Amino acid sequence: MSIRTDWITRAETGADIPAIREIDLAAFDTPLEADLVEALRTDASWIDGLSIVTTDQEGKPVGHALLTRCHIDATPALCLGPVAVLPEYQKSGAGSAAIRAALKAAKDKGEHFVTVLGHPAYYPRFGFTRASGHGISVTLDVPDEAMMALTLDAGHPLPSGTVRYAAPFGI
Repeated sequence: MSIRTDWITRAETGADIPAIREIDLAAFDTPLEADLVEALRTDASWIDGLSIVTTDQEGKPVGHALLTRCHIDATPALCLGPVAVLPEYQKSGAGSAAIRAALKAAKDKGEHFVTVLGHPAYYPRFGFTRASGHGISVTLDVPDEAMMALTLDAGHPLPSGTVRYAAPFGI
């Protein structure tokens, strides 16, 4: 599938919830991510407007990116994930469009910092860099290059500290 640049992105609505679950179930090998999204939706870490869907031209959700509250020590930050795209739309730009829209929505809400635990060849295209280079760590054993962070505002350098995830992450 070729990369498209005309994806439609928007904040999720209540009507999107079943479709988002289907996207997560289709994109991942287990229901863990789909269950995580549902648990986060009812958690204090949820921030309205930061669950973004990518839709096809008919309005059907095909991709999803979620930002929820986390902290770097005491500093409020956001955690990106899960990010999922229906298999038939993967590598089409649908995931990238959702991530870019989520990051823009976060910046528009006055957020400054985003962390992600993800593929080190994918997330740098959005400005993420190795978290350890900023003195940011996590309490779980993950490859150093997979834990990344981003500042949404050059006037706010990334803080150092340990990432504390929302309770539904179980970390």
